[in-house]
Parts: sequence; structure tokens; C-alpha cells
Amino acid sequence: MWVESELLRNWKLSGEQTQWKRDQLQQALKLRGYSRKTIKAYCNQIERFVISLPQMDTEIRASHVQTYCLSLLERGVSHSSVNQTISAIRFYCKHVLLHPAEFQYIRPKQQTKLPNVMSETEVTQLLKAVTNLKHKTILYLTYSAGLRVGEVVRLRYSDLDIECQTIIVRQGKGYKDRRTLLSHLAWEIVQKYIAQYKPDRWLFPGQSSDRHLTERSVQKVFEEARLKAGIVKKCSIHALRHSFATHLLENGTDLRYIQELLGHTSAQTTQRYTHVSTKNIQRIQSPLDRMDMGD
Repeated sequence: MWVESELLRNWKLSGEQTQWKRDQLQQALKLRGYSRKTIKAYCNQIERFVISLPQMDTEIRASHVQTYCLSLLERGVSHSSVNQTISAIRFYCKHVLLHPAEFQYIRPKQQTKLPNVMSETEVTQLLKAVTNLKHKTILYLTYSAGLRVGEVVRLRYSDLDIECQTIIVRQGKGYKDRRTLLSHLAWEIVQKYIAQYKPDRWLFPGQSSDRHLTERSVQKVFEEARLKAGIVKKCSIHALRHSFATHLLENGTDLRYIQELLGHTSAQTTQRYTHVSTKNIQRIQSPLDRMDMGD
């Protein structure tokens, strides 16, 4: 596939023109309903890719894409990130550079990784280690409802359905609304938090009351709680969502219900929690333990 050299030069000539091309890419993504995170990721990936191209060769070729992706893999970039880079390049060429041809290239095989999961004991230690009421409320809700960090920071008080004991997650991943659990313990903490902090628009406002707390701030809250609780296991706040699903499964909740609570489109995504359920593994006796190994 070839791309008009003049279009590519426009990207490389100056910061002003680079920003213009980036804006055009953002507009094309927004028109097609891509999420804020995907838009940011695509723009950054395309900018890095274009900068990597030979200065004297201003035509994008399939070989450029393959060489660039191979360099990413050699640097230890995950297969999923490389696949997203390829998707970003395809989108840019088709919808921004308006080139009708298609690249022919190889996508790296998708890696299968087990999610990081905390035990129930570790979750208890983590929650008990937090003394700040706002931080405690955030972590209680994240774990008890299986929320993504982007979902918990965007909660409003009106999203808590007290009568039905559920939380309405509005426009989660994939722009989907869903209902998940509002636990009794979490609700008790929420009531104390509201009485003390009196939030207005957002349940967890940031420095300015008209803006919600940032995802990075919540990630820092989790990391500080993890260290304070003495949990050595390396994991992010997303481990609370993984732990929520795994603990439900270990206690007999049907996988189809867990799928609904998490908002997974595919049952295959939820199925991976069967591979990290340590309680189920512990019920299985190793054949070695059935042997008489006495002298």
C-alpha cells in the first residue's frame, strides 16, 4: 500500500501541521463513536509510528508497518498493544489519508494472561488499612461492585439505587449501561462519606467540584493502601475487579450472572476467571498425595 507523500510531509513539517493532522484523526474517531481512551491511544500510536519512518522515504509501505511492529515486539511491548497499533495505522490510512487500498501484514498472536487476583484475606487487609473515609469509600465500591477505575470516578449519587440495592453504571466500556451490586457494607460507608463530604455533581469530585476525581488519583490511593497493608503482590486497582469476579465464582455464583455484573459482551472474557479460582484448584488432590511413599 502507498500513501501520498505530500500528506505524510504535512505531518512531519511542523508542530502546527502535526496538530492539524492529529485533530483530523481525532474527529474521524469521534464520528465513529470511539471511546476517549481509544482516541488518545490511536493518536499517540500514529504519531510515534510516523516519527519512526525514514526521513528520506515519505511513502508508507507494508514493510514499514512490519518493521515498526517487530521493533515494538523486540522491546517487549505486549501483543495486544501491537495489534492496537496496527488497527490505528489502518484507521489513519483509510479515514484520514483516504487511501482505498489495504495493508497486508501479519498480526502477532494474542497472548493469554491470567488476571491478577487478590485473596479475600488480602482484600480485607487492604480495606482495613485505609483510614481516609473518601479513599475507603472508593475502594469499597470498586471491589464490592466489580467496577473499572473509570467507572467508579464517574459515579453520581443518583446512580445508587438503594431500593433495588444496585449501582447503575452509565456508559461503561463499549458505551453500555449495566447494573451491578450495591453491598450493604459499601452502602453504610457511602452514607458516612456523603454526610461528611456532601458531594454535589460527582460522588467523588476532584480538586474542582465540577470535575470528578482522576483515574490516576484513585490508582495512587490503591497503591498506597496496598503498601500500607503489607501486600507484596504486584497489582493495580483493576485487581479488585478481577478479585470481585473470582470470589463470586468461588462462592458458587453462576458465570452468566458474573458476566452481566462485569458488563462483558463475550462469555469467553468472563470464562478466564475459572483459571484463577484457587479454591477450586485446592479441592483437587494431586495423584502424588494418594500414593504411599513411606519408607
